Amino acid sequence: MARYTGPSCKLCRREGEKLFLKGERCYTDKCSVGRRGYAPGQHGQQRRKLSEYGMQLREKQKARRFYGVLEKQFRKYFDMATNMKGVTGENLLKLLESRMDNVVYRLGFANSRPEARQLVKHNHFTVNGKKVNIPSYLLNPGDVVAVAEKSKNSEKIKSIVENTSGKIIPGWLELDLDNLSGKVVTLPSREEIDLPVKEYLIVELYSK
Repeated sequence: MARYTGPSCKLCRREGEKLFLKGERCYTDKCSVGRRGYAPGQHGQQRRKLSEYGMQLREKQKARRFYGVLEKQFRKYFDMATNMKGVTGENLLKLLESRMDNVVYRLGFANSRPEARQLVKHNHFTVNGKKVNIPSYLLNPGDVVAVAEKSKNSEKIKSIVENTSGKIIPGWLELDLDNLSGKVVTLPSREEIDLPVKEYLIVELYSK
């Protein structure tokens, strides 16, 4: 599958805010958004007034890049959200939050979503005791995500857990640090999703 492999910081600069794609670096002075707070490219410093469509497109791109999802898959999530009960925009964010790689990141078992995606692909986690190496796997309330037995002594995992030990875990998740596992208690409410995304603009874009 095609995937963006260029500089992660370019994506943050294009959206004009931190997408937290590089873990610890995003919290330091090395973050490019703080040093160069304008879009990449030779016309990046020009100020342009966005059209209505432009604002909707930027919100969709921002959400995609936060979660590392390609356009075709993002549209699939939107169609799923449309068929669910409730508000379509909120349903979309709930589906994205329930992805395996995002839950691993939220539990503090990875420094960033891209890192979580890589760790999941390399068989470092299980769901309800069974190996799952699909980052897009959608978790349900009651599912337990755990570091695989063979990975619990991994220096990489130990280092990550140590670095993220002070991380605030969302209320819809339950962390068992002693057993290096976490449980999805419920799907998150909109108030529990702390991303600066105006989901109603995404709904407007796809509803045209």
